[in-house]
Amino acid sequence: MPSELASAFCLDPTITFLNHGSFGACPRIVLESQQRFRDQLEREPVRFFMRELEPLLDVSRRALAVFLGADEEGIAFVANATTGVNAVLGSLELGPGDGLLVTDHAYNACRNALDFHAQKRGAEVAIARLPFPLEDPEQIVESVLSSVTAKTRVALLDHVTSQTGLLLPLERLVRELDARGVDTLVDGAHAPGMVSLDLAKLGAAYYAGNLHKWVSAPKGAAFLYVREDKRAAVRPAVISHGANSPRKDRSRYLLEFDWQGTNDPSAVLAVPDAISAMAALVPGGFPAVMQRNRSLALSARATLCDALGQGPPAPDSMIGALAVVRLPDAMTDALPLVDPIQDELFHRFRIEVPVMPWGSPKRWIRISAQVYNDESDYTYLARSLREVISR
Repeated sequence: MPSELASAFCLDPTITFLNHGSFGACPRIVLESQQRFRDQLEREPVRFFMRELEPLLDVSRRALAVFLGADEEGIAFVANATTGVNAVLGSLELGPGDGLLVTDHAYNACRNALDFHAQKRGAEVAIARLPFPLEDPEQIVESVLSSVTAKTRVALLDHVTSQTGLLLPLERLVRELDARGVDTLVDGAHAPGMVSLDLAKLGAAYYAGNLHKWVSAPKGAAFLYVREDKRAAVRPAVISHGANSPRKDRSRYLLEFDWQGTNDPSAVLAVPDAISAMAALVPGGFPAVMQRNRSLALSARATLCDALGQGPPAPDSMIGALAVVRLPDAMTDALPLVDPIQDELFHRFRIEVPVMPWGSPKRWIRISAQVYNDESDYTYLARSLREVISR
């Protein structure tokens, strides 16, 4: 039986949807907000883009700044976190001998971007191997810091790892890396809306985050936050009209990111309504939403661990609203695009949940917890999973 909050979303009620982490899901009321902005655009496109859009973007930016604990002048809207990561990497002045650091848990798209820009400029990429399963976040800190050398200039770190669902000890890592003269570029794709953020206090040089995941904004809503001392050097991945704008009333940073040609900005403009809509679903607002989802993820992980005879692969302190549990090893490294277990769970039981390859030939099932889920979803998954594995 779905959560009583499921009716707020457009999800297919015949599917047990346990994969919010991949692409999110948007409440109906937020989609209605987005459509109002689309209607406003189409009623008079010239007026919208030339006169109305910039003030509307500022409204979204202010609301998001409060939510993120950030200086609003540092918030640029982008299509997704990967675009933000690419903008930063493309703006770095790198050359032969410079070092970039990344972990082996990095999101594939952002790792590809890192390798591309490093190869293009002759920079070197070092990989911090994070232990997994692990018992203490200190193991993460030790692995990352031991990989820093005199050449390291920037570290690309996930706030929440995609394939393994780990909440990294980011505050400690940013502080320790900064003390070593290393800037941190955070891939925060999953963090906004999953964990409380205070980006000004965190102090990372660069932070890219998605809003279509745990904030449940429409697809195409994401941001790049750049610390004040770094903003002048950061350019968008697409260079457009703002590059030679004569205006002096806005920063070059905002002029470039806010106007990159004709697109549909309605997802970004609906962000304030997404924040308020999600906060209204649970008494206590967004902090209560995040706590509810974390508690549900931990409970669901325990249910799956019991069903599969597995121990948890990471301490509770490293779990947000994503969690993974180990499945029986695959027979081969050459897994298909969609794992057979994932396929069978979908087609036989109408459960949408990802099976992640990690290690060789290990695989993991990754569960998400959002307000439209409840305990019964995971007991149903555990029962179905046992049946699939026992065949």
